[in-house]
Amino acid sequence: MITDIIVIIAAALLVGVYVSWRAGRIDRLHARTRLARAGLDVALLRRSSVALELASSGLLDPATSLLLAGAAHDVRENPERDLAESDLTRALRAAFSQPDFRASLKGKDGADELLAEVEAASHQVFLARKFYNDAVSATRDARRRPLARLLRLSGNAELPEYFEMDDSLLADS
Repeated sequence: MITDIIVIIAAALLVGVYVSWRAGRIDRLHARTRLARAGLDVALLRRSSVALELASSGLLDPATSLLLAGAAHDVRENPERDLAESDLTRALRAAFSQPDFRASLKGKDGADELLAEVEAASHQVFLARKFYNDAVSATRDARRRPLARLLRLSGNAELPEYFEMDDSLLADS
């Protein structure tokens, strides 16, 4: 009789510890997702700032400058951010894919540094978006588990959404 009670108490303690660990894991995954989103937002802001700097640098022809500046401005104003970010990517791709684009900038002050900065910012967006989407995937997987759904271990936390956008500067990718 006593051993049965001890076994039941031990099993209840083990289940309690496991449930608590799962709830803590889901909470940590949500925190990781929030931090990854903040990193993505910083990378996107940096990219739009560098794109605006390129547009106003005088290195590009007026039409390309207007296209790039408009796309960079729309990123900050558009509530559908993923679409606006994709438009900025396409504007950058259009600028970079012009015939003899790099050759036309040779010898201009600061051109190489500015182009390198745009490319670095674009690559940072690619990495930040990948990291964020990986965090979202891990969080969604943890929340999808039967025990997490049954006991509502995620509480009232919103289900994180993926951030999909065109983020490649290369036309063939």
